[in-house]
Amino acid sequence: MARNKQDKTIRQMTFAEWDAAFPDEDACCAYLVGHRWPEGVACPRCGNVKVTPSGGKPWNWECYECDPNGKSYRFSHIVGTIFENTNKPLRDWFRVIHLMLTSKKGISALQIHRMLGFGSYRTAWYMCMRIRGALANEDFQKLMGIVEVDETWVGGKAANRHIGKRGGGKGGGGGGTASGKAAVAGGVQRKGNVVARVVENVRSSTLTNFVREAISTKVSLVCTDASNSYQYLGQHFPHGSVDHRRGEYVVGAIHTNTIEGFWSLVKHGMVGTFHKVSHKYLPLYVAEFQFRYNNRQNPDIFGEAIKGC
Repeated sequence: MARNKQDKTIRQMTFAEWDAAFPDEDACCAYLVGHRWPEGVACPRCGNVKVTPSGGKPWNWECYECDPNGKSYRFSHIVGTIFENTNKPLRDWFRVIHLMLTSKKGISALQIHRMLGFGSYRTAWYMCMRIRGALANEDFQKLMGIVEVDETWVGGKAANRHIGKRGGGKGGGGGGTASGKAAVAGGVQRKGNVVARVVENVRSSTLTNFVREAISTKVSLVCTDASNSYQYLGQHFPHGSVDHRRGEYVVGAIHTNTIEGFWSLVKHGMVGTFHKVSHKYLPLYVAEFQFRYNNRQNPDIFGEAIKGC
């Protein structure tokens, strides 16, 4: 038991430690270069490692291998990253990333705007969305072992929307639509990673395709609830289900408690932190929750995020 407790207590970088690690812009630049090119600076166009510093301008290099005529290609440490073409210092970007990753349920752009004193809310929102886009690029291996699969609906209640925007969906069931809500499918490996995706509906064909993309064919067991949407999974995977309508929640190794715990984090964050999220940007918010969950045991979650930026 003591070992399990110790395993779950992953200490992340505090604000004081962050300030000490990144006292100025040069420290942030050096950190980005070290994580982007751990084997040494390479040209982002052709991969050439024989680059030379560009004059007296810091954090700039020149590559002479890209152009057949021998003309140099000049690049900086932020070329090809989410930090390119922005007028915000790298230190501000790093601060926003740290705040987003150390907040269990996320942090809103409005709160970042207030805390960091940016000139406008739009600036904070833009930075947050660029960061979420980088987190969404995370590579993942297909889930194995015992995997729980479930779907949920994210969004406000239809009764709280304007009459003209309530729509006609009746929600739930096998139809696959819920008025005013978006469907999110998820699979989680026991004591492992989660894969979550916004899907068009919760029909059997849609969820089966999601499972095929996210889960290895060598999986030991796929656990779901008794929804008709999962009735054909047994043709492709070892499948077991629990019927919540009958009061079944755990039958041997079969349950969906882990994925439901992840949904709880997502929904508490959506309601308590972000308040409202449009369907257009929902995949980015889901990707943020997925990244934090999959790196919950990573003591250097900040460094992992920088690699993807």
